[in-house]
Amino acid sequence: MEFEEVFSSKPRMKILKLLNSLGQLNVSDIARRIKINFATIDGHLQLLEAEGIVKEYLYGRMRLYSFNETSEKAKAIQKLLQVWEQNKQSS
Repeated sequence: MEFEEVFSSKPRMKILKLLNSLGQLNVSDIARRIKINFATIDGHLQLLEAEGIVKEYLYGRMRLYSFNETSEKAKAIQKLLQVWEQNKQSS
């Protein structure tokens, strides 16, 4: 997938911002916080996981997602979000 495709989706960006600020969330929590249906969020998470940006953890029947700590893409995105938020607060 191309760089632009990952970042061209507002829901995907909201997911990344949530995971960056809160750490680990399940699909239902993400869907509720973003106010988008479960199936749509699940599709975005699968795409982000396929790109290696997020990682799924299974706890029984619950699926939790967080940034993939071993992925250079994920680290770069987290850094970008941190810099963006720092600059937004100082403006």
